[in-house]
Amino acid sequence: MWSEALYTAAEMRAAEEAYEGPTLELMERAGTAATEATLRHYPDARRIAVWCGGGSNGGDGLVVARKLRQARRDVEVRLAVPEEKFQGDAGEMLKQARESGVPIGAGSEADLVIDAVYGTGFSGAPRRPAVRLLEELNALSAPVLALDVPSGVDASTGEAARPAVTAERTITFHGLKVGHVVAPGRFHAGEVEVADIGLPSSDTRHSRVSRDILELVPRRGPRDNKYTAGSVLVVGGSTGLTGAPSLTAEAALRAGAGYVAACVPASLNVVFEQRLVEVVTRPCPDEDGVMKIEAADVVLEAAERADAIALGPGIGRRDDVRALVGFLLDRLDKPVVLDADALWALIGNLDWVFARDAWTVLTPHAGELARLLGRESKWVSAHRLDAAQAGADDVGATVLLKGADTLVASPGRGVLVCDLGNPGLATAGTGDVLTGIVAAFLAKGMEPRLAAAAAAAAGGVAAGLAAERQGVSGLIARDVVESLSLALS
Repeated sequence: MWSEALYTAAEMRAAEEAYEGPTLELMERAGTAATEATLRHYPDARRIAVWCGGGSNGGDGLVVARKLRQARRDVEVRLAVPEEKFQGDAGEMLKQARESGVPIGAGSEADLVIDAVYGTGFSGAPRRPAVRLLEELNALSAPVLALDVPSGVDASTGEAARPAVTAERTITFHGLKVGHVVAPGRFHAGEVEVADIGLPSSDTRHSRVSRDILELVPRRGPRDNKYTAGSVLVVGGSTGLTGAPSLTAEAALRAGAGYVAACVPASLNVVFEQRLVEVVTRPCPDEDGVMKIEAADVVLEAAERADAIALGPGIGRRDDVRALVGFLLDRLDKPVVLDADALWALIGNLDWVFARDAWTVLTPHAGELARLLGRESKWVSAHRLDAAQAGADDVGATVLLKGADTLVASPGRGVLVCDLGNPGLATAGTGDVLTGIVAAFLAKGMEPRLAAAAAAAAGGVAAGLAAERQGVSGLIARDVVESLSLALS
């Protein structure tokens, strides 16, 4: 399988409601699994504090406390709410914890803290007493192990209230939650381990992409020629920005495209001819190194032989560029990837994409998507899942939101999450590389949602291979390009 289910709170609730046995049984299993993980990962922790809320997550924590005491650990439970608020299964587990001799107190010094305050049902912001509690928990020097999700993280979106708990490790039950892999939640979860508690698998709206998605990418066969293997046209470049379209073109070739051409400013053509040995360049009318609207004729002629077009890398930000992008989107009847300056041209003109019949993929980072949506960048960073989906719905196309967790959203469909990269990708030019990979996969006939997700995976795997040679700290975009062919092999 090339993807893994990501559960929302509602989907987890439905899975639990479909369970035919008593819910107390599920809580006991969850607590037992978490205890085993605690003892496995923290064998030297003798004093353990378990912080419990009044809901099901707190009930899980109380099972852990009872089991740890049975394992001869020095355990103390801290209740996040008054004891009378523990009802139902959580109330029963509190009773059993007391009967087994687990002390209930204020939480003394500990070697390990187990966070069982909030679970998957949390959303929004904690109330004031809980805010103080979570601030106190975060201030502790001991490592934190969270049950299901760190308290304050929305399991369904990855949004994190202040102050969400930052855990060293999270033990979650049945399956990964969206909040474990989508930022900012992913940065609070630490290492995540899934514990089986006996629930059957079920369908989910969102999925996490594995490297197996690369098996879906068409490879060159013995009957292919340079055109049937996928033909890509790159349109971009301007004074000072010749590297961007060069990286895009080179990445498209390394991602398996058989033929790549580049429409570039005529006054800069010699630069591209010297750098891009395997790429056919098409000089376009320009002024001071920026393409003019008259370049459209050259682009449209070159596009006749292309299967997909990458539009925007380094193309510049002038009124002529905005007019050129709008003109081309209206007339190109083939898949287009929009990146960088083409996204700038799109601000206030989302109808240019919405009106297209052919496939379109947008590849923004948080700032670019914020400008397209008329929001602030920090809002996109705090609400990545909703932002990516809103972008896809607003433009009627596939949106690939770049980041440590790359999100691929299409109108009316769940989000695909790819977290296969490493910090080395946080360097100039890797976005241009990603654009070239998407264009190559579109040129091979992949539908846009899969093409974008597979491209993110290919870039992530290539970055891993490059880091083995170069290390992470000094990784550059060209290193990723050079590892692409191996990543796809």
